[in-house]
Amino acid sequence: MSKSEKRKSKSRGVERKSAPSVLNLWGLDAFLAANTIAGPVITPETAMQCTAVACAVSLIADTVGNLPAKLYVRDDKGGKLPDADHPAYALVHDDASADVSASALRTQLTTDALLHGNGYAFANRLEDGRVVEFVRLDPRAVTVHQDTLSGEVSYRLSSGSAHRILARDEVLHIPAFSLDGVKGTSPVHLAREAIALSLIMEQHASRLFAAGGRPSGILTTPEDLGDDGVKNIAESWHAAHGGQQSGRTAILEKDMKFQPLAFNSVDSQFLEVRTHQLDEIARAFRVPPSMLFNLGRATWGNTEQMGALFLQLTLLPWLRTWQDAYRRLLLSEDERRTHLVEFVIDDLLRADAATRATAYAQYRAMGAMTKNEVRAGLNLPALDGGDTLDNPNITTAPAANSAQEVEAA
Repeated sequence: MSKSEKRKSKSRGVERKSAPSVLNLWGLDAFLAANTIAGPVITPETAMQCTAVACAVSLIADTVGNLPAKLYVRDDKGGKLPDADHPAYALVHDDASADVSASALRTQLTTDALLHGNGYAFANRLEDGRVVEFVRLDPRAVTVHQDTLSGEVSYRLSSGSAHRILARDEVLHIPAFSLDGVKGTSPVHLAREAIALSLIMEQHASRLFAAGGRPSGILTTPEDLGDDGVKNIAESWHAAHGGQQSGRTAILEKDMKFQPLAFNSVDSQFLEVRTHQLDEIARAFRVPPSMLFNLGRATWGNTEQMGALFLQLTLLPWLRTWQDAYRRLLLSEDERRTHLVEFVIDDLLRADAATRATAYAQYRAMGAMTKNEVRAGLNLPALDGGDTLDNPNITTAPAANSAQEVEAA
């Protein structure tokens, strides 16, 4: 945005120097009471300490952010062409503001929605109503309100004791799963029990191995050692065989005996339970377990199918949410009939070289792609005369000379 445009922007604009800061309502739970039966307080910050949650959030947010978005205009033949001259094209394809790219904004707002339930950005408009930049808002500082009679949605932006009411056309709103059709609900909140159990088991494993794995046995003696004797033996035993000293040969005193301990059913199923919790978190984020690197049941065949499911069932709903949000804020009512915002997902649909070659050959044979379109898909330069929809498998014989035909007859 140029300096002159910044001077012309409305006074109701939000300052871009710093995001609003308010009391972290999620973090406040840590000082009140646990919000899970398992015990740990699950907030967006603590949830990201779970590796499955961190992987799912980064996977979805980074993929949505890295996919290019373009503004298209419909042509008379029912097709569409990129409209790079439209002012909104740069906002969705290049830069959301002077400091933040469009890709980085989508990554951040999708992360906010996954962790907090909603992602917000202020749409800074000029006096003519044109959006010139998007500025991220702290999701903890924004409250969504819907009028019970009119159904009109507004946003309350708080900063300390001050607040400001923003209209719907001033906020780019990216909600996660919505229970009321307006406000989003974070998968972290919905799956907080599964996340808490996963964290508990990880902490248990950490404490277990920090102490040398697990108690390998029990020391018994017929003598009455007293409290001081038990304490001294315990300290000397841990000093000689605890932590990195585990596995050394033990020397027992007097009639002391060592009784080994056997693993019970809970111990033997510890890994299975941890794997099950990973599957539970994958369900909450609607991500195939193989995408979270749980490759226990992955094969060469079903991994590719899970990638297709990830696109269809996980990414497409997020992409449609972004497309609708862009369309509502960046296009007028008349432009919505002629323009649309779409994400380019070709990179996610690319298969191996043999499969791609077969698909391109079929498209060329049916007249769906030209030679140069195939070369563009292979990152090769265009060739002269390569823009015709001809079938390379059909050769047309040259027309016979009519005089020669008559003479031969």
